[in-house]
Amino acid sequence: MQDTGGSDRETIYTMEATPLKFGPGASEEVGWEVKRLRVSRVMLVSDPGVVEAGITPRIKELIEAEGIEVELWDKVRVEPTADSFQAAADFAVEGGFDGFVAVGGGSSIDTAKVANLVATHPAPIMDYVNPPVGGGRKPPSPLKPLLAVPTTAGTGAEATTVAVLDIPEQKVKTGISHQYLRPNRGVVDPLLTVSMPRAVTSSSGLDVVCHAAESFLARPYNTRPKPKSPDDRPPYQGSNPIADMWSSKALEYGGRYLRRAVADGKDVEARGHMMLGASLAGVGFGSAGVHIPHACAYPIAGLKHEYRPPGYPQDHPFVPHGWSVIVTAPAAFRFTYDASPERHHRVAELLSGGPVENPDENTLPEVLVQLMKDVGAPRGVAEFGYTEEDIPALVEGAMKQQRLLVLTPKEVTEEDLANILRESMENW
Repeated sequence: MQDTGGSDRETIYTMEATPLKFGPGASEEVGWEVKRLRVSRVMLVSDPGVVEAGITPRIKELIEAEGIEVELWDKVRVEPTADSFQAAADFAVEGGFDGFVAVGGGSSIDTAKVANLVATHPAPIMDYVNPPVGGGRKPPSPLKPLLAVPTTAGTGAEATTVAVLDIPEQKVKTGISHQYLRPNRGVVDPLLTVSMPRAVTSSSGLDVVCHAAESFLARPYNTRPKPKSPDDRPPYQGSNPIADMWSSKALEYGGRYLRRAVADGKDVEARGHMMLGASLAGVGFGSAGVHIPHACAYPIAGLKHEYRPPGYPQDHPFVPHGWSVIVTAPAAFRFTYDASPERHHRVAELLSGGPVENPDENTLPEVLVQLMKDVGAPRGVAEFGYTEEDIPALVEGAMKQQRLLVLTPKEVTEEDLANILRESMENW
């Protein structure tokens, strides 16, 4: 049991998880799962690519076979904005739905979360966005049932309490976070990911790895001040024994199976373990939280819109989320190493599948860089069109993510972030 650190420090941590149905072919039971939620009219949320692949029409057919009315919203953006969230929310409000089903990657699931939120508790999107970017409003009561069917192995959105969005006018990405956003159920079917392009598999899988590493290395929960009431306890609580278990297994799966999943999209065993890893990491970071790489990722993705990633829809430039987080991870974990060397060694061991040979050296950054090379990730921040001149603006955007930076295991300043971004311009 961890030391409570004194009576003014937190002594409690919590773990909540979405009930998950997992396995090849699990999506064929979606209709049965939706019927269990006792809904009669469903808003089905998806994106054009997943619809075109035939996945969404099949899900719609399965739900309708149970006598449940379904209306499809298929205008999800790969990188959602406040405007795209608002459009889906308006559709939800007008539709009078009593349940939601999301089919797709994190963007589709996050869009469904926000549509559900606004349909249940009407308010402008920005009122709910995390401060200081938005108002930080909390929903007063639970939302309508939401079932998530992920088609990528990355965000773990089926298990998390956050929805991420781009705020173009502020040139930053941020999120809406509350426990009521967590889906009621998740159906995780590896067969839905076999058509993912290599680049999408790479970015999604590196998101799994970064989620798990950041949560395992986060500031311990019992170093936070004790909340005045349970309602004040943040969704991201800091590293704790329960979150560690989920994150550790996700790291193990990422290190063992990501390379295989990228090399051969039809490797169902590797696809399955990466999908399970995504859900496990979602539970882990949903309890412990993330910090520097994700805080830097939001301005990296939001400040410039020039990069057109291979393997993704080319209708608008954007930086895939998994790549935006991983490019600063090696430098970030060099910075945090002295706060908990043994935990950094453990992450390196889980990813590499073997013991750290020299316990006096921080091998985690080189383990991450090798994984990035092997799965074709971008070399660094410069590949997205950034230069040294952009560092002040990137730091400014990262500093807006205080809900994340507070979880860094040691104090981090603007100068520290600038150094991390500078080191991350090219990782090899």
